[in-house]
Amino acid sequence: MTDEQYMQQALKEAQKAFDAGEVPVGAIVVMQDKIIARAHNQVELLNDSTAHAEILALTTAFNFLGSKYLPEAILYVTLEPCLMCSGALYWSKIGKIVYGADDEKNSYRRSTGENNPFHPKTALVGGLLKEECAGLMKAFFKTKR
Repeated sequence: MTDEQYMQQALKEAQKAFDAGEVPVGAIVVMQDKIIARAHNQVELLNDSTAHAEILALTTAFNFLGSKYLPEAILYVTLEPCLMCSGALYWSKIGKIVYGADDEKNSYRRSTGENNPFHPKTALVGGLLKEECAGLMKAFFKTKR
């Protein structure tokens, strides 16, 4: 599969969050061309402010592999990670992060500026299917106003 096809899978997860009344963020973890984890925001369902798609996907991947590190894995997430998620991603030592839409209000950059909070060996790619990812967020918040 291509990066775009993997991000489409993350968008499917984001749609599940949207349908459940959650902020529509979806994430998948890929390793050796296989999806090993899927998740979407479940903050409202679990009444847990840490139940972000990235955190849930990481936990699933750790459990699947029986490991606390993911240096050979790629996270595809529909929204730029927040500071909390960037900390979890740092500790996971994930190999690569690919995100869709920018998050000017809550991204890690709001607290870190241009300093990279991820592990030094983690590659970061932003803007993949940016319009599709941002469109889902805009549609969600339009229903809330």
